[in-house]
Amino acid sequence: MNQQTRKIPPMNKGDYLTYRKAVSISIIGLLLQLGLTLVVFFYSRISGDYAAGGAATFLATGLIAWGLLLLVFDQHRRERMESMEAEQLAVSGSSAASAFDTVGDDLHIAARRLAFSYKWIVPGGAILIGIINIWVGVGRLSDWRSFSSNESFVYQPSLVGWALAIGIALAVVGFVFARFVSGMGKVDAWANLRAGSAISVAAALIGVVMAVGGFLELAVGIHAFVLWSPMIIPIGMIIFGIEIGLNLLLDVYRPRKPGEVPRPAFDSRLLGLLAAPDRIAENVGEAVNYQFGIDVTSTWFYQLLSRWIAGFIIAGVAVGWLMSSLVVVEPHERGLIITNGVISKPLFSLGGDTGEGDVGPGLHVKWPWPISRYETPLVVSVDGDDAVQTTTGVRILNLASHPPTPGSTPILWTESHTGVERLNIVRPQLAVVSDSDDGVQRETSSVAELSLLAVEVPVHYVIRNVKLFDQFAAPGQRENMLKQLGQRVVTQYLGELSINEILATHRTQMPLQLKTRLEDAYGQLNGGEGTGIEILFVGINGVHPPTKVAPSFERVISALQNRESLIEEAKKFQVTTLTEIAGTVDLAQEINDKLVTLEDTRRAYGSGSSEYTAAEFEVQKLIERAGGEAGELILAAGASRWVRHMSERGRASLLQGQQEAYLASPELYRSNMYFSALLEAMKESRVYLTPADLESLKVRLELQDKQVGTDVFDAEAGAESQ
Repeated sequence: MNQQTRKIPPMNKGDYLTYRKAVSISIIGLLLQLGLTLVVFFYSRISGDYAAGGAATFLATGLIAWGLLLLVFDQHRRERMESMEAEQLAVSGSSAASAFDTVGDDLHIAARRLAFSYKWIVPGGAILIGIINIWVGVGRLSDWRSFSSNESFVYQPSLVGWALAIGIALAVVGFVFARFVSGMGKVDAWANLRAGSAISVAAALIGVVMAVGGFLELAVGIHAFVLWSPMIIPIGMIIFGIEIGLNLLLDVYRPRKPGEVPRPAFDSRLLGLLAAPDRIAENVGEAVNYQFGIDVTSTWFYQLLSRWIAGFIIAGVAVGWLMSSLVVVEPHERGLIITNGVISKPLFSLGGDTGEGDVGPGLHVKWPWPISRYETPLVVSVDGDDAVQTTTGVRILNLASHPPTPGSTPILWTESHTGVERLNIVRPQLAVVSDSDDGVQRETSSVAELSLLAVEVPVHYVIRNVKLFDQFAAPGQRENMLKQLGQRVVTQYLGELSINEILATHRTQMPLQLKTRLEDAYGQLNGGEGTGIEILFVGINGVHPPTKVAPSFERVISALQNRESLIEEAKKFQVTTLTEIAGTVDLAQEINDKLVTLEDTRRAYGSGSSEYTAAEFEVQKLIERAGGEAGELILAAGASRWVRHMSERGRASLLQGQQEAYLASPELYRSNMYFSALLEAMKESRVYLTPADLESLKVRLELQDKQVGTDVFDAEAGAESQ
């Protein structure tokens, strides 16, 4: 039996009632941790608070820690009860019986279980807590960075007041319970309760983060801490998980005294200092005494300071609270003083400007917070890096696609313009068709067709009336309401236009029309009083189709350019042809009108009428006056007509003379005509005269060209051949 008990680590000799108290405290801590976890979890689900979601996971790991403490203290209680039974059995003398000599080792079951818990279960649970915190912390930190890098992502948790209330409750309950448990941890038997106090302090720190974020959001209007809280809590989880791993590693090499209770790895040393701040004061006092070489803590000044430290802190807090009654409005600001939820004037102003319901630059005095508070609208600067309090600065709303990232390279239709591209539905391009009944051309399109366009619509505005701007919506919702209403107006307006009108024909008039519509829409808010803003500029920039269909648009544009090129070529050919024919285009158009009038005259009076002849003569004179090819052809035709007319007239006169000669002497006239025709026929011919009584005639011909070669002395020789 003694050999077996040496394998069990020596345990603290507190009685089982002591450990029963520790078990009760562990159960209370477990239930309290469960309640806090559920409250934070349900709040995160309802409000959409990303930081609270990570905090719920952090608190849930505390349930494992309290469960391990409950297990360990319950095993301690059982081990003490088992040890008391063994001692009573030994005192009664029953151990002398031979039957108990062989089974004595089996009576220390609880001790072996306790040793097993300290060796395997507690370190395993600590490793599980560390892994969960590191894994969840890194994952949520990475997810938050991806969310915040998106330009369209706006983190605005709802129920900020509940966050403040829950945070204060967590901080108070967690810190009070941590102090209570930390005090119990000073007892050696309850030393492991210090790990529970560290878990409660972690819950209190989470409550502080939530409370500070909610307070700054509601009281001061500062949203930066709320934006940082989703990163603060995961970083704390990662640090806590890393500390657990270091504690496990260091505990392996740390020497222990016999009977010393092993310290759980999830017992955070950092959180333990916050659970017992008196230890920090003691350590600081000892360090000061060591540095100065004297007992500084025993001097009158240190005693006075320690005795009145609470009063000094209260006085400092009171002075800080009274300082909240002073408001310094910078030169670029105008704001509102709100007293008990109502816009009011300051108590008095020291050189400050006071307007109608708002205050201008200068020093103003108001009631302290939370009775009265100062509020000025927030605006994000143009580069998106800093938040500046201003009312006179220009603000920008992007009511459609976001502008592209600044760069040196041009952006084409086929390239992505921005990470957040919003497509608007517009009417398709109208097609011109002719009605078969009346021949009239009309524009038509299929109602089933839709077109999509990405349009950048930046709106620049300034706040002119701070009171109206503050009243038309809740803080943090004004920019969103203006943007949503503006997007609705832009969507409706673009839906009324066709794609070719937006891309080309209506680009100059669209900004003015859209500005008028936005002013009308914003003017209807706040009971018809408007939002207190003035729109300075509305732009229509970066209009382009979706990148997937951009090549099709380019082909259409290329076809339209080719069409216009062909039309211009046709017009060029028209001008050239009309100029060559009629001299000038205007004169050709006039001649064409006269020809139409001539055709109408022919139909009305006939081609033989005097009206038709007069109209035809007028057209002819006009063509001749033009001096083009048509005029030249008419003049040439007239000249040819007169040549032929005179030629025919000469032939008629010749025939008349020949007729007179024939009538005077028919025989002579016929002989003359006969010999003249014979002479004409025999001209350039060889004639052989032979006697009539010649019986046999043999003719030898030398068929040799008499014009052979070229006469070198004749200058005109060879001209025919050329």
